Amino acid sequence: MKDLFSVDGKVALVTGATSGIGHMIAAGLVDAGVKVYIASRKAEDCAEVAAALSMRGECLAIPADLSTEAGCAGLARALADNEETLHLLVNNAGATWGAPLEAHDEKAWERVLSLNVKGVFHLTRFLAPLLTASGTADDPSRVINLGSVDGLRVPQAENYAYATSKAAVHHLTRQLARTLAPLVTVNALAPGPFESRMMAASLRAMSDQIIAKSPLRRLGRDDDVVGTTVFLASRAGSYLTGAVIPVDGGISTLLG
Repeated sequence: MKDLFSVDGKVALVTGATSGIGHMIAAGLVDAGVKVYIASRKAEDCAEVAAALSMRGECLAIPADLSTEAGCAGLARALADNEETLHLLVNNAGATWGAPLEAHDEKAWERVLSLNVKGVFHLTRFLAPLLTASGTADDPSRVINLGSVDGLRVPQAENYAYATSKAAVHHLTRQLARTLAPLVTVNALAPGPFESRMMAASLRAMSDQIIAKSPLRRLGRDDDVVGTTVFLASRAGSYLTGAVIPVDGGISTLLG
């Protein structure tokens, strides 16, 4: 049973890993014996987090702007220059935007879709050769995309571009799963409310209401998202592909 959930010795890339859920996942993988590369737009933040996580295991930083095709290509090249194998890609980097309908302009859509959808697609595309070369029929390489509960149901917040982008990530996950099989699995996590920079304003304003509406009556914890990630990345999750897994305390079961 211990080996069934082991990820020790694998190589992973986690994007958007300097804060929030990305940082939770990167830290959990380092603790589990994974060699983790982290990527984010700000080089100083990336280096600082990598240094801190290196006190617990093996973690290296590759700064990159994943909102552009060129940035995704550059990150893939840099990783390939350092590694011959990549067992796990976690596409977590993302942006949100909240504004009333009349103010939800082109800037909102461009910023959010460029990073949340096109960034996921391009980075996976550029890393597909490395992932495919590293996978086997018995132990495929893994791609885990970070979607959202807001892509599963209609949110109360006016986050049109964000919710739409996450629904797109869920569908993109299914399409990539078919394309990259059998040597790579592609699944998505759809988190609910976690303590993160992206959720900070909402939690300050209505933390009690958010918790009260959750069937499990709490926010997500680090081990909730780390546990699901390790499951998908281990032998235990090797027969799942094209799945969108809510890690949301049951919020996706509600109407809105």
